[in-house]
Amino acid sequence: MYSVIRYHDISCGHRVYGHESKCAHLHGHNYRIHFECTAKGLDALGRVIDFSCIKAMLCEWLETNWDHRMLIWDEDPCLPFLKKHDSAVVSVSFNPTAENIAWYLVEVVGPEQLDGTGVTLRSCTVQETAKCSAKYTKGDL
Repeated sequence: MYSVIRYHDISCGHRVYGHESKCAHLHGHNYRIHFECTAKGLDALGRVIDFSCIKAMLCEWLETNWDHRMLIWDEDPCLPFLKKHDSAVVSVSFNPTAENIAWYLVEVVGPEQLDGTGVTLRSCTVQETAKCSAKYTKGDL
């Protein structure tokens, strides 16, 4: 199995509903998101996938959907108020921890964006700060 990794930076806000400390408040991060793409073989040029394709399919998805937005879990009681007053609020089906963001990118966004390419988004690392990151790796391929 071959793999390639490309990262992309976005600025995004969130709140972790139910968190026992500061992360329960609305706040944001300059996220660095690492995409690891795999394939069983290489293309005719000897690549898993061209890095510009990762940019077009995954990095641009981040730019369009999450950059400079506020991710709020659809079960968060603050969601209706926030959506009413700010069009940049994005309702997500998960509590937006770094772990859940990584899972969502691998299990939902990756398959949608890479469909038909023969490439799989194998793992994603979501770095919230220089010291703190979470990684999700797809199970059986």
